[in-house]
Amino acid sequence: MARVLIPLALLLIAFWIFSILDCALQPPTRHRGVSKPAWLLIVILLPVIGGILWFIVGRSRPKAAPSYRAPDDNPEFLGRIGSTSDQDERIRRLEEELAALDSEADDPPRNDPPVPRPHDGSGDGDTDDQTGTHG
Repeated sequence: MARVLIPLALLLIAFWIFSILDCALQPPTRHRGVSKPAWLLIVILLPVIGGILWFIVGRSRPKAAPSYRAPDDNPEFLGRIGSTSDQDERIRRLEEELAALDSEADDPPRNDPPVPRPHDGSGDGDTDDQTGTHG
């Protein structure tokens, strides 16, 4: 009989200590029913029954973090993008740049005469840059 009672007593003491630590370490938002100090008193004063009550009634499950399929589903991401005035300013700036590029493209090409290059003396000898004759 003692062979059964001693391991059972050790198991109940381990459960009691585990339930006290679990109740003490959980944040107050995860305690249901009564406050955190009240749950600690229940678990300490009623060793096995208090632990069972804590795990069945008092301890709430953690809330799962919401999963998002795309960034625009996440309100936190949308809040970090910027305000509407920032977006309006960026659009205005881009439209100005686009208008400047369009005005450059509308200008007719100039027919300037080619600018002669100075002779640096490193030619291959086939042409005379000054006279334009082959020699």
